[in-house]
Amino acid sequence: MLDTLIVGSGFAGLGAAVKLDEAGRRDFLILEKGETVGGTWRDNVYPGCACDVESHLYSFSFFPNPEWTRTFARQPEIRAYLEATADRYRLRDRIRFGVHVTGAEWDGSAWDVRTDDGGTLRARYVLFGTGALHDPAVPEIEGLDRFRGTAFHSAQWDHGHDLTGRRVAVIGTGASAIQFVPEIASQVGHLTLFQRTAPWVLPKPDRPIPERTRRAFRRFPLLQRLQRLSLYWRHEALVLGFLHPAVMKVVQRLGLAYLHRVFAGDPELRKKVTPTFTMGCKRILMSNDYYPALRRENVAVETDRIARVTETGVVTVDAAGRETEHEVDTIIFGTGFKVADGLARMNVTGRDGVKLADAWAEGPEALLGTMVAGFPNLFTIVGPNTGLGHSSMVFMVESQLNYVLDAMRTVDRHRAVAIDTRSESQAEFNAEIRRRLGKAVWARGGCASWYLDEHGRNRTLWPGYTFDFRRRTRKLDPGHHELVA
Repeated sequence: MLDTLIVGSGFAGLGAAVKLDEAGRRDFLILEKGETVGGTWRDNVYPGCACDVESHLYSFSFFPNPEWTRTFARQPEIRAYLEATADRYRLRDRIRFGVHVTGAEWDGSAWDVRTDDGGTLRARYVLFGTGALHDPAVPEIEGLDRFRGTAFHSAQWDHGHDLTGRRVAVIGTGASAIQFVPEIASQVGHLTLFQRTAPWVLPKPDRPIPERTRRAFRRFPLLQRLQRLSLYWRHEALVLGFLHPAVMKVVQRLGLAYLHRVFAGDPELRKKVTPTFTMGCKRILMSNDYYPALRRENVAVETDRIARVTETGVVTVDAAGRETEHEVDTIIFGTGFKVADGLARMNVTGRDGVKLADAWAEGPEALLGTMVAGFPNLFTIVGPNTGLGHSSMVFMVESQLNYVLDAMRTVDRHRAVAIDTRSESQAEFNAEIRRRLGKAVWARGGCASWYLDEHGRNRTLWPGYTFDFRRRTRKLDPGHHELVA
């Protein structure tokens, strides 16, 4: 029997492995469904894929990288960093690749974890580090199955499909579309962007990092730590706007000024791409080339509702009920991911035979996004309400790992079998989260976002400062848990 089984080898899984090893808990195994490490940064390989948090902050605190070549790293560089992490900490021999976890069951003393090859692994602890951005969301559109052209999601990019001269439909205007539309606009014959809701887009302060700066970081690591600290507090200052919508209106004026500057000569297009909700309600996007790409002669923005897909195109219907067919030979979905209930769709059974899907029937909940009542010794890294709209998720991952390790030490100290979360503590915590979210910008402005689950509740975001989350996860509160003898 293993001490710990880790599911996933992205930032969460690799970070967990490093911290377990440092703590002397070396009896662990990582299960990874892919053929190499990287998680979302392995899977998302669409043109222009990059991070929207600065590289020096979007990285492990224990493994700084002085070699970042841009302020905001692009996908190949982030994936290379994760590969380097696996090599630096000698983790590859601890990873079983090509294995997909299908379920897990608690038997009173340990977890039996089932895999798609028919096998079962037994472990005392299970850490799910599967993240949120791995299950593509493709909208159900009538007739899509009859489309004779090529259709794919940005997270499943078809690199064998040459877009040169193609008539392309891009459905969705999320963070991925903001990045790949400018990359393909000059290549395609014509691109129609089907926009349901115009996002807020701000200029991206991205630039190359000179060799002299990288050399200074290599020679004087303290300089890089100071850079990271500066970025951290700059991002934390943004929380004030999310928690107080009136403050966000100031930032919103900057977004409107950017819009007016780019579309000064095209008021009709400017009107189409001007958001109608309070900034911050949906994720704020950053790009220097998205708006200019929309002004190209071979690009059109379509705001009428999509009615259906035909064999040769996309049909929209306007407010008066008039239909228009847009002939295309390629459809690319930039519609994001299913983030609210990914783990619930897995067959996980806890104490007394309770299914996680049933426990989360009204939406996923956990204590500090990390432990779920009724599921002893199971930890959800990047779990419910740990997401951020302003800073680095790697900081949140490291905070959660502090909590996980303290939970394990608590079990060892009391010579218990397991540790479980009290249902009343979990309920009190989530009631607090709902109260705080109800006062923040995410509950205002009349917008529906991927932050919300099917019941309209925000199960995704942490409603506050990350240093507060770090404080609360630094040490486990024994009153919130019970030990299983």
